[in-house]
Amino acid sequence: MKIWLSRLAAVVGAIAASVALAAPAYAEKRVALVIGNNDYKNVPKLQKAVNDARTMGDTLKQLGFSVMLAENQTRQAFSQTLLAFDAAVEPGDTAFFFYAGHGFEIAGQNFLLPTDVPAASEGQEELVRDASVLADRIIERLQNKKVRTAILVFDACRNNPFERSGTRAVAGGGGLAPMTQLPEGVFSVFSAGPRQTALDRLSNNDDNPNSVFTRTFARELLQPGENLVQVAQHTRRLVSEMAETVSHKQIPVYFDQMVDDVFLNGVAKGEPEPAKSAEPAQKVVALPPVSVPRTAPSNDSVNAPIAMFSRHNGGWTVVFSIADPTLGISWRMGDAGEFRETGFMDTLDPRTRKRMPNPSIELAADAPAATIEVRYVDASGELQGPFPIKFDPEAALIHDQRKILDMTATSWLSFREFNGLLVYYTQLMSYRCAIREARVGIDTAVPDKVLKMPPCDPRDPSAIPHEALPYLKLPPETKSVSVELTYRDGSVSEIKSFRR
Repeated sequence: MKIWLSRLAAVVGAIAASVALAAPAYAEKRVALVIGNNDYKNVPKLQKAVNDARTMGDTLKQLGFSVMLAENQTRQAFSQTLLAFDAAVEPGDTAFFFYAGHGFEIAGQNFLLPTDVPAASEGQEELVRDASVLADRIIERLQNKKVRTAILVFDACRNNPFERSGTRAVAGGGGLAPMTQLPEGVFSVFSAGPRQTALDRLSNNDDNPNSVFTRTFARELLQPGENLVQVAQHTRRLVSEMAETVSHKQIPVYFDQMVDDVFLNGVAKGEPEPAKSAEPAQKVVALPPVSVPRTAPSNDSVNAPIAMFSRHNGGWTVVFSIADPTLGISWRMGDAGEFRETGFMDTLDPRTRKRMPNPSIELAADAPAATIEVRYVDASGELQGPFPIKFDPEAALIHDQRKILDMTATSWLSFREFNGLLVYYTQLMSYRCAIREARVGIDTAVPDKVLKMPPCDPRDPSAIPHEALPYLKLPPETKSVSVELTYRDGSVSEIKSFRR
């Protein structure tokens, strides 16, 4: 029943996507807004935010971006700068937003602090909200402009700027909260993980004009043949290693909702540069992303399908989402052999007034990595495609299980009393293929104990081995348990607290 419901939900989601109107294709250019705020009037000043912005501006210019650089922005100036950014960005563009300065999290929302943000104390959170810029709103603005790719980088994970001796601080946190629910096409990077502070320097003898994160990230961006994920992963490792030399924990995190690999400085190492043409190459989208750039089919259609892969006990369900109204869908594995029809559903498509083609197919549990070629018949009877979609079982499994963990965060742990107190983590163990490390904290908000879990078995990924114990025995007086996940892609979850 559980499998049937998950398949039904996937198919319904694909149907909803398939009835959306197709968006036109646009030429792409690169536009960046880079902001650095040092000179705060009512909260502690910063030393390197402006330098960080200037360094990032120079870096992005080398990568072909048209860069808007803004420094020491008041609330009014910040708004005017964002309006100018709106005017510069067009549909189909790659937009890059970099912010260095004070950031603050209130109730899970991230606020970027202009230089004239007022001092605030307990109960005055509204003052901060009204005087600041909501980070999510920047994403919304870029979505409204229909950019193809939005990259947001925040070097703002510093101490609580509203702390004052003798007063109680605003109910929030210094730095920013993780952005785990990003829309498609958005990639964000944070200079430090949740509840971590970002280092401006490694020691008093460190005379580098940039923060530890920005000096590293800017250098990695210029490495040829690295996609955004590789840039973020390398930055994460290097910054973490530098911070450890001074006994500090700073692990940058990133959140990836890209359906294409994005290369800002050339294609993957060892891959030839694509031939230049008068028309921009179409990128074929697929989930999950792979580590090489995709090539476009020779077909003229701009409405290439995307695919969602879901793993279940019987194998894989692949759901295709096609923007065009369709009269039929067919597919094959690889570039040879006969195409197979997907069949039809007992549902009418209101746009064609005909039965809706089945948007899903099934693959065996041991299906190898391959290219799935998909084609469809549009409403005028013309055959479109074939379109190649990459199938990488390992990456697809991680992506699928990560998505389930995000949606079921309230079920990660459960308490039971049986010959004492037990806390079960069956949900985490069932989807362990997406988890690099799981930590818990007993009666503390700081997870400091590593949960033991069996290795991922790709042949039966959700099965729990009979010898594995999916629970911990706790002292009877235990009141709460906190949990934090480090995912296989290196990103870190919010810390979730569970009470008896």
